[in-house]
Amino acid sequence: MDRTIRPLVIIAAFAASLALGLVIMLWALGGLRTVTAPAAIGGPFQLTDQAGQTVTEQNLKGKPTLIFFGFTHCPDVCPTSLFEISEVLKAMGKDADKVNAWFVSVDPERDTAAAMKDYLSSFDPHLKGLTGAPEAVAKVISSYRVYARKVPLKDGDYTMDHTALIYLMDRDGNFVAPFNLKRTPEEAAKDLKRYL
Repeated sequence: MDRTIRPLVIIAAFAASLALGLVIMLWALGGLRTVTAPAAIGGPFQLTDQAGQTVTEQNLKGKPTLIFFGFTHCPDVCPTSLFEISEVLKAMGKDADKVNAWFVSVDPERDTAAAMKDYLSSFDPHLKGLTGAPEAVAKVISSYRVYARKVPLKDGDYTMDHTALIYLMDRDGNFVAPFNLKRTPEEAAKDLKRYL
């Protein structure tokens, strides 16, 4: 056998044996059926908006939706994010009526419907607040894979650590992607209009 061909034959035989070994291993382990799909984001819920009206996952359908989890006593991240969402809604003009924008409380102990109404009065009127019983809020937090934890403060009060992500849901209520606010409101509005 030619000296230049012999290494190629050895490499080809090695690659073929690896491929055959992989096929046998997958067959023995039951194939790829044991690989789990990524966790779904979202699901059934029932909360109350700042006007005292019941809101469920069905209210997300028919419009693209922005969802942000936070709390009214948040010192910086929440008001900044809600201001940025408000700026995007403002940049959308009349198309803002075709979008849902929800601020979901991770602190139902303090964030009553009245507290949410007062807090959201500083932001775009399209932005609605959702709160509810601690169990109902915990269910939404879990189904959206949100991290939220009460952190005691020295003075006996507490704050909340939480995920600071804006969820973009499509017109069917399915998670699309995190919504990027690190751009101009006009750019973000143009991106959001693609889902109308």
